[in-house]
This record gives sequence, C-alpha cells and structure tokens, in this order.
Amino acid sequence: MITIKSHKEIDLMRHAGKIVAGAHALVAKMIKPGVTTQELDQAVEQYIREAEAIPTFKGYGGFPNSICASINEVVVHGIPQKRRLLEGDIISVDIGATYQGYVGDAAVTHGVGTISDEAARLIAVTRESFYRGIAYAKDGFRLSDISNAIQTYVEENGFSVVRDYVGHGVGKQMHEDPPIPNYGPKGRGPRLRQGMTLAIEPMVNAGTYDVMTLKDGWTVVTTDGQLSSHYEHTVLITGTGEPELLTVI
Repeated sequence: MITIKSHKEIDLMRHAGKIVAGAHALVAKMIKPGVTTQELDQAVEQYIREAEAIPTFKGYGGFPNSICASINEVVVHGIPQKRRLLEGDIISVDIGATYQGYVGDAAVTHGVGTISDEAARLIAVTRESFYRGIAYAKDGFRLSDISNAIQTYVEENGFSVVRDYVGHGVGKQMHEDPPIPNYGPKGRGPRLRQGMTLAIEPMVNAGTYDVMTLKDGWTVVTTDGQLSSHYEHTVLITGTGEPELLTVI
C-alpha cells in the first residue's frame, strides 16, 4: 500500500533529507585519490549521529556500514573498506539517515581526480535521466511515466538501465511501496498523488544492464566489468505541479 504522508511527516522527512544532503556535501569535499571508503563511512556516521539521527543503512538486513560505497564496476551496495580511491575512479555513495522515525535517502556518483570522458558522460547522463524522470513526478501522472522517461534518455545516449534493482517508496521505512523501475512503457502503474514520497534512483551501466552479486552477499557488479553510475533523491509529490527534492540543502 502506498502511504500519503501528513504535513508533520513531510516536515520530519525534510529534516532527515537535509541531514543526508549535508552528509553528501561532506563526502564531496573528502573524495580525492588516497582516501579510503572506510574513512568516508566513518565521517558520514559521525555527521549523522551528531545531527541526532541514525545511519539508516547500518544493520539494515545485516549491512555492516553507514554508507554504500560503490567503485567503478560496482553498481550498488559496495561495502566500505580500506581500499584507497585512485585517480580516475568513479564512486557512487549512497546515504540514508533516519530522523525521529523518518528516512531520507540519496545517492551521488563522483569522479576521483581526473576521469575519462566516457566516465564523465556516464555520470552526467545518469544525473540527467533522474531529472528527465521527475518531470513526471507530479500529481496525476502514472508511476511508469517516470520509469519510461529515465529509460528513454539513458538508451538514447547509448547506455543501459539496470533491471534487477529499482527505486522505491520511502518514509517510516527505507523501502516502502511502490517499487519504481527505471524502465518500462509509460502510462502504467498507480497514479501519483500529493503527499507520496519516492526514492527515485537511476542505476546506469556503460555496457550491459546485467549484474551479479559477489560472494559477500552485498556487492553488486556489472557482469561485463564496465562502469556503473547511480543518482538518487527522495522526492515529494506536491500540489504545486512541481516535485520537491527532500534530500537537497
């Protein structure tokens, strides 16, 4: 069941979202060659806890850390460790914070130092596909109108959309109804209504959309070893005609 959030709930989600946005700003300043993903994780956990919130990911389904740090061919759910970032890497950082029982969730892909033109284009297309999608995140549109806009833009640019992982509703839980694929025909699924809160998150691969999970049970990689990029915000369907991004400062 898709929940419609009250004004009070939305205010709490805005606060959670601002914490997530602040954590992403911190990460953006830290990312450079030589930094470990473990250092990023520790800094984000400290930031979230000092903001009187809880790192949503830590312990979720047994996940051991506060952020997902997914480097190069890792699509999602990369586990922070002592691996140092290298010049030319790309890294997707996914962060969730729970404030007074409500969740904010967002992901951004960064280049480390100087990256290839193709890697930069992949990151840019992923980000723009999100904005193409949320052009339909408005009261009255169908859920799959978002999905179709994302897929269309990504494939027009020669990349592929991951099928095995999708966006989701978000609120009291990190994963709520509805699931939000980043592909599919338009005009299907539930109608969007004011007060819905959605985590919309294109995951885009440079090569095939096929992925697999490594033996650690978490790390999802492209099967062809090519790069992957991820971009996500928590989105509120409003009554004004334009969606509100809850995970921006």
